[in-house]
Amino acid sequence: MKLFIYEHCPFCVKARMIFGLKSLPVDVTVLSNDDEATPISMVGQKMVPILQKADGGYMPESLDIVRYVDGLDGKPVLNGAVNPAIDDWIRQVYLYAGQLLIPRFSRARFEEFATEAGRNYFIHKKEGQIGSFAGHFAQTEALVARLEHDLLALEPLIVSADACNGALSLDDINLFPLLRSLSIVANVAVPPQVAAYRDAMARLSNISLLAGQAQ
Repeated sequence: MKLFIYEHCPFCVKARMIFGLKSLPVDVTVLSNDDEATPISMVGQKMVPILQKADGGYMPESLDIVRYVDGLDGKPVLNGAVNPAIDDWIRQVYLYAGQLLIPRFSRARFEEFATEAGRNYFIHKKEGQIGSFAGHFAQTEALVARLEHDLLALEPLIVSADACNGALSLDDINLFPLLRSLSIVANVAVPPQVAAYRDAMARLSNISLLAGQAQ
């Protein structure tokens, strides 16, 4: 199977995670951010992730990919119960996370931005959606303070470093990609239990954090 992704994309991280958690091989291809033709030819629109299945067919949508891959061998690993409080936390943080993440993604060393055209495509599109990146960078102190407050609220929800609810579930598939994305933000005080969970999930899913590019 082949998985088409962007390295910065948290939805792509969801699809990548299930292969790591199940120790399954997958051929990962990073598309240039300005490449519209390739995904449109596969699924009719510019989007990632896209899974090319063993039969040659294409499947979009991260959670559809996760469920499909997890069930292929009849031995799913995502058996744990979900906690609505985790979903509520994720929704709350996503209300402002883009203001921290998207401007930083635009400056990072991701393969989808290997060409100037790919990076400029991203910047033009995203600034059109969320406004000036410079303005968001100027709000870093206030945004980080808000994030640190929310991270403290997350800590008591983490039951185990190896699974946020004690057994792997879709909550892990949704939570870790956000925490991984947030690792690109410099000088954030992350509570120990949240950091331990984030780091363990990175290891278990074989997906590196972004701390090396923190801004």
